[in-house]
Amino acid sequence: MRRSTGRIRAPHLQPEPRSSRRACGRGVGAAVSGGASAAEVEAAAEIEHAFGRPESGWRRQLYRIVFESDTPGGRAFDLVLIGAILVSVGVVVLDSMQAADGAQRVMFERLEWAFTLLFTLEYVARLLCVRHPLRYATSLFGVIDLVAVLPTYLAFFFPDLHALIDVRILRLLRIFRILKMSEYIAEYRALGRALAASRRKIFIFLSFVLMVVLVMGTLMYVIEGPQNGFTSIPVGMYWAIVTMTTVGFGDITPKTELGRFVASFQMLLGWGILAVPTGIVSAEFTAQRFGGQRDRRAGGLRCARCGSDGHEPAAAFCKDCGARLPGTTASTDPR
Repeated sequence: MRRSTGRIRAPHLQPEPRSSRRACGRGVGAAVSGGASAAEVEAAAEIEHAFGRPESGWRRQLYRIVFESDTPGGRAFDLVLIGAILVSVGVVVLDSMQAADGAQRVMFERLEWAFTLLFTLEYVARLLCVRHPLRYATSLFGVIDLVAVLPTYLAFFFPDLHALIDVRILRLLRIFRILKMSEYIAEYRALGRALAASRRKIFIFLSFVLMVVLVMGTLMYVIEGPQNGFTSIPVGMYWAIVTMTTVGFGDITPKTELGRFVASFQMLLGWGILAVPTGIVSAEFTAQRFGGQRDRRAGGLRCARCGSDGHEPAAAFCKDCGARLPGTTASTDPR
């Protein structure tokens, strides 16, 4: 218990940060009531926290259509956009075929301009309906949206840049956002934290691999020599990498008995080496996935966004930035 402004309040009854209350508004609140997963709710909250959701007016209605999928307008917008992305990518692929005649190329060009105008309107709509358009423009998908329409305009104003038109296939990346890949965002973050936590071990492992490749490449250069294709130490290192990864292109092979013995040892060594990074990352991934639950039982849950710790056991949102805490769901919300 602690005293605040002359009144006694229990720690778990302290009001949530404003950002967390806003995250549980119309957008995230609808997802919670609709039975969305915790990761999906967290993704919706992050969109609102990063770009800002208008409180009222036509911008809020446009935001619900463009960024939310729990409304009829939002679902229709997603379906139209998915179809346009698939067809536009198909047009790019077909237009690259040499067999296309003049009439087909004219049709492809008209379709491309139609899709470019459609995606331009979508990009402008996303900038208009968020409270912080610059944040969206500089985000990953904001950059992808811009790059997806730029090649057509560049090819029109600068004909020599027509080779860049295939960059529009980047539109295909936006399908993952629309098809509710947000269900796996939490797992992606856990994998990223696992890679970051194991970076020192991975660096040591790669250093060991580099030493093995250098030693084996030099050894094969000495044993086989230029007459058998090992013309230099870098060529021997290339052979060592190909052999260690069990690719085995076969463009360079040992001819002597001693060289074949070294190659056999290198193949067996490669099997064991390839399993090491998998074990390192898997161990860290498991620790990241279940460590949050242990920390939560101990009352020391750490925020994945800002790193703040010391939250109450019943807390569902970070006390500093308002993000949903790892391992929490809508059912753990103290309200």
